[in-house]
Amino acid sequence: MTRAWTTAADIRAKVLRRWTDGGLTTAYLLGEPCPVIEVPIRGPAAREIGSDLAGVRQWRAALERASGGGAAFELEFKAVGGRAVGRNELPARARVSSFDQAWRLLGVGREVAALDAIAAATRAWVADGGARSGSEFDLAPPDAVLAWVARTGLRLIPLVDDWDRILATARWLDRHAGRRRYLRQIDIPGVDTKFIERHRAVLAGLLDVILPEARIDDRHSRGAGFCARYGFAEPESLIRVRCVDEFAGLPPGVSEVAWRAEELSGITVSVDHVVIVENLVTYLALPVPQQGVVIWGSGYAVGRLGRIPWIQQARRVSYAGDLDTHGFAILSMLRGQVTHVESLLMDRDTLLIHRERWGQEPAPTRARLDHLTEDEQSLYQDLVEDVYASSLRLEQERLAWPHVLAALDWA
Repeated sequence: MTRAWTTAADIRAKVLRRWTDGGLTTAYLLGEPCPVIEVPIRGPAAREIGSDLAGVRQWRAALERASGGGAAFELEFKAVGGRAVGRNELPARARVSSFDQAWRLLGVGREVAALDAIAAATRAWVADGGARSGSEFDLAPPDAVLAWVARTGLRLIPLVDDWDRILATARWLDRHAGRRRYLRQIDIPGVDTKFIERHRAVLAGLLDVILPEARIDDRHSRGAGFCARYGFAEPESLIRVRCVDEFAGLPPGVSEVAWRAEELSGITVSVDHVVIVENLVTYLALPVPQQGVVIWGSGYAVGRLGRIPWIQQARRVSYAGDLDTHGFAILSMLRGQVTHVESLLMDRDTLLIHRERWGQEPAPTRARLDHLTEDEQSLYQDLVEDVYASSLRLEQERLAWPHVLAALDWA
C-alpha cells in the first residue's frame, strides 16, 4: 500500500484543525448546526489495483473500521477499475456532519464534557443574575457572556475545576470595579490574590464583556495593567525626597522622606531649587541645595512630579537623566509639565569626554520630542541617527564623580 493513499489519520487531521481553530466548539456551544467537514480521499488508481489488490483491500478495510460504521465519519464510494481488474467500489470522500462524529473521531469526550460543565455553570450563573446581582450598572446581556464562553472555548477547558470560583470572582470584581479596592480585599472561599493572578487573562476577558465601556480604562492592558484597567487600587511607589533640615515642618534631623504622590502634592511648602535625578545612587550622593530638595525621578515615573504644584512653582528645577534617547524623552515629558526645567549633565561635552564609558541602549526611541532646547534636540537627533555609535547610551551612574561635582553650582 502506497503512502499517497488517504488514511484515517489524514481525515482526523482535517477535522482536528477545525477543533483547534475553535470552529467546532464555538458552533457546539452556541447551539448551531455542526459544520459539515468533507475530506476528499486519494485512493489507488485502476492500474494499482491489479498490482496490489491485497493492499487495496486492506486500505479500504482500515478506513471502514476507522469510520465505525458511520459513527466517526461517513464514507462515499466510487467505482474504480476496468476490464483488467473489474469494477471496485472504493472510498472517494469522507464526511463529518455531526458533533458526535467529530468527538468520536478526535477522542475528545473528556474535553467536551468539560465544555458542557463550563457552559452549564455559566448559564446558571447568568440565570441567577450573574454579574448583575448587586450591581448598580446595566451590563452586557446574558447572550453576550455565553457567546464569549463559546468563542473562548478550548482555552477554558483546563479551568473546568476552577470555573465556579472564576465566575464568583468575576461577580465580586464587577461589584467593586472602579471603587479603588485592593484585590487583597476579596472575600470568596478558596480565592485569593494568587488565584486572581493565575486566572487574570480569563477574568479580564469576562470583565471586558460584562462591564460597560465607561468602566474600563483601555489605556491599560489586561495583563500588567489589570488593576488600572478596571479601577482597582495598587500599591503605590513612594517618591523619595532628600531635603534640608526641617523641610515642610519635619522634625530636626530628618534628611530623607518617602511620600505618596497625592500627599506630596498636597503639602504647602516653598522650595527654591528642585533637583530631580534618574539614578538612585546618584540621588543619594548628590548634595542638597540650600532651600531645596533632591528627588529620585525613577524613569518615566517622573511624570508624577511634574504635576506637583510646589515643584511647578519652584524658582529653579533641574533634571539629570541618562544620556540616551529615553533620557531625553523623559526630559521632554517633564518640561511639557514644568516649562522652566533645565537639564543637568545631559550635554554633548559630557557625552564625549566619557567615551570609554559608553554602553548600548536596549530599545532606543525615535519619538518626536517637542520640549527640548536647540542643543538638546541636536544631541538627541545624533543619538537617534547613531552618529557616534549604534544605540549609544551613557548611563548617569557611569559619569566621573569629579565631573558631576564640577557641574553643580550649589555644591
